[in-house]
Amino acid sequence: MAKEIERKFLLDLTKLGSLDSGTLIRQGYITTIDKTVVRTRLAGDRAYLTLKGKNKGVTRTEFEYEIPVNDAQEIISELCNGPVVEKTRYLIVYSGHTWEVDIFHGDNDGLVVAEIELESEQETFELPHWITTEVSGDPKYYNSSLLDNPFKHWK
Repeated sequence: MAKEIERKFLLDLTKLGSLDSGTLIRQGYITTIDKTVVRTRLAGDRAYLTLKGKNKGVTRTEFEYEIPVNDAQEIISELCNGPVVEKTRYLIVYSGHTWEVDIFHGDNDGLVVAEIELESEQETFELPHWITTEVSGDPKYYNSSLLDNPFKHWK
């Protein structure tokens, strides 16, 4: 079974420096009846269908499949509920790990999150100097939650 072990953090963009070669990502979500996620992602010239289970700590079951871009566009326009989540993702290698820095757009403009995927929940890693606050496990930072409660409505 595929597992995703991911920790999320807020960061200070002014300490990060310039970012190059970001990938624009558009994600649509299909409504489920529990805490599972069905997501279609357009990332540059590639597309993916992702199924995620409920979080248990910072771990959850995840299955991701590359699909044709035209299929992803149709799924987003025909099957996904409501707006899409849009962001630009930058990959930053730091101390042996790849960090994904997401700068959100649209209704989530102003939100910036850094994620790191780990091999185990006990894996140690060095925090870059631009990391400020851990938000792992806070559901309001889940991309799927940003549809119902976008960043522009946070106080």
